[in-house]
Amino acid sequence: MERFKSILQRVPRTLYRLAYAAGVAFFLWNATQYYIPGKGFTCLIFFGGASNVRRIRELRSLDYYVDKDSNGYDGQYYAQLAVKPLLRSRDLAGAMDNLPYRARRILFSWTAYALGLGQPAWVLQAYALQNILAWLLLAWLLLRWFPPTGPGNLVRWAGVLFAWGLTMSVREALMDGPSLLLIAWGVALFERGHRWSSTCVLGVAGLGRETNLLALPALAPGRDWSWREVGRAAGRGLLALAPLALWVACIWYVCGQPSNAGVGNFGRPFAAYFGKWFDAVRDYRVNGWDSSAKWTLVMLVSLTVQMLMILLRPQWTQPWWRVGAPFAVLLILLGPAVWDGFPGAAARVVVPMTLAFNVLVPRGVRWWPVLLLGNLSALSAVDQLRPPGIESYRIAGPVNVWRSPAQEGIAARFGDAWYQPEKSHLEYWRWSRGPAEIVIHNPQPTPVEVNLRFDLRALDVRTVRVLENATVRWAGRVDRDGTAVMIPRIRLAPGDNRWRFETDQPSIVPEGDTLRPVAFNLRNFVIEAVKELPAPAGVAPPKR
Repeated sequence: MERFKSILQRVPRTLYRLAYAAGVAFFLWNATQYYIPGKGFTCLIFFGGASNVRRIRELRSLDYYVDKDSNGYDGQYYAQLAVKPLLRSRDLAGAMDNLPYRARRILFSWTAYALGLGQPAWVLQAYALQNILAWLLLAWLLLRWFPPTGPGNLVRWAGVLFAWGLTMSVREALMDGPSLLLIAWGVALFERGHRWSSTCVLGVAGLGRETNLLALPALAPGRDWSWREVGRAAGRGLLALAPLALWVACIWYVCGQPSNAGVGNFGRPFAAYFGKWFDAVRDYRVNGWDSSAKWTLVMLVSLTVQMLMILLRPQWTQPWWRVGAPFAVLLILLGPAVWDGFPGAAARVVVPMTLAFNVLVPRGVRWWPVLLLGNLSALSAVDQLRPPGIESYRIAGPVNVWRSPAQEGIAARFGDAWYQPEKSHLEYWRWSRGPAEIVIHNPQPTPVEVNLRFDLRALDVRTVRVLENATVRWAGRVDRDGTAVMIPRIRLAPGDNRWRFETDQPSIVPEGDTLRPVAFNLRNFVIEAVKELPAPAGVAPPKR
């Protein structure tokens, strides 16, 4: 152990600074992948396109990213609040699933409205981007507790910034990341002796998310329990509670109904927590390591280690323990609505506990197992920050073969039975609902010979047939391991060429995705142009 410690101490600090810079560069590189021409960064907001999802009038004339096969996620509500932050619009109430509940978390809708200068298109972009800005500011602020001086600080710094909860906040444009920034800022001010400034920051944070007020014990006395100090702490606490109390009263006045806590957000201690463990283990046994179960189990291990370390090692004199302990208790009390689905909201709801854990874990080699297990969820960052798919196919081969004299290239159109494209850093794919069509358009006036290359995968075992018009070009068994397909020497006639993918089994509903029954997915679809074929009789070859 001592030898290992001495080796780490000899590593130049410049290397640690470079590692920090690499972490920021990795984040920024991923963030830029979310930009879609014409739509900006709106794919971060996750607007749903299901028929039951409604929109405010201002969004009808805007071009923004919509996941057509889903109900969307929470960010779509707060983004619309940002466009209309005064709550009096009738269509705003119709676009919300629970206006009083959503409006209670108004702060970052206000900031987006201000940053977007009240222009709906700009406001949407500002709302989508403010999580990225908050992440960068938090990365800088965390240097106060985790300067680039050693491997322990590097793990703590990266463990917070790439934790499941924080990356999810960025990926779905939620308020948890900006909220953590305000909490960290408030605690930093308190540690510097700026008690009333800290109170104001934490009070404002309560308008971003009401659970942010669980950080208020940081304002309590650490050692001095005199009546005078207790009275001052109580006064600071009441001041911090005032903004949210006044805003809730305004919501009640405008909306005419109280702001409830959300159905299923709380439950019996540990009930939903152990339920999540049970579901994750069952999912792993049924679907294996390639399923979402691996990241769910990793997340649960991290949260459990963080919770136990904080609750079993009370450190009242430390402001960060006074922040982390209430969130550790909150984790125990969260209900099924917060744990349900993949990935679930619990990790982001208690993300202040993650920061508190990393500040409080003692230094020293013997604490490394605890530190690493508590930050295990950072391994999911590569998957969590994966941008949405845009491409569904690629064209390969000589350009003069697949591109017409009018500079129009071979293109593929996917039918309605395909879901929207998805991608990882190495692959791209589309799931199908069942039998599905692709139309490959050849813009050339002459036929073109192509090879088709792709992979097929399914969650079960099934047979898939690939037909060109009524002719079967390929048929085979498809399962979780994937099947590589190569269909050579295909003659693409000028104009549209219809291909159909059929299967012998009905669609199935994946665990945790009840809105999207799937049959199989088409991965890494490549149309490889080989050569031009002779033109039909009476058709002159194109001029080059």
